[in-house]
Amino acid sequence: MKCPHCGFEDSKVLDSRDVDDGVRRRRQCLSCESRFTTYERIQKTSLFVVKKDKRRELFDKSKLLNGIRKALEKRPIAANVIEKVADDIEAELYKHGQQEVASTVIGDMVMAHLKPLDHIAYIRFASVYREFADITKLKQEVDNLARGESGVVSSAQLPLLPESEFEVAIQGSRGKRK
Repeated sequence: MKCPHCGFEDSKVLDSRDVDDGVRRRRQCLSCESRFTTYERIQKTSLFVVKKDKRRELFDKSKLLNGIRKALEKRPIAANVIEKVADDIEAELYKHGQQEVASTVIGDMVMAHLKPLDHIAYIRFASVYREFADITKLKQEVDNLARGESGVVSSAQLPLLPESEFEVAIQGSRGKRK
């Protein structure tokens, strides 16, 4: 490791610490005794996304994150949960070890993560991703989701109403129907 001050090619490591995605090392030059910091990070292999029209693009996590954020816009999901979903999908993609992945695979992964997290976001994303041509296909997807729904709200999703207010609202809406 060259010293940034004098250019000498040897240094000793004084301290090493793990940081987010690598190692931080505090070094001292063996010639001029200046101290400097270096970072070592694992370089990920390039991952290309094959689009529907067969174009290839370098994988961009920010695009993935933007798509997830758009689906979850104005939904009661914490920001750190959104980041975790994107991180998990990115990790899965790199874990497969392939240099190219179809955009449809990424879309399916996003849908698989959104479905248990927030049903509205899932339908939003599905309506764009699956390019529903007519309302019947969209209705079918909503009906499938409703049939599988157990009434359990994801732990990541914040409640819109406290349980007591929810029960009052349900009772009030049942009374109005009669």
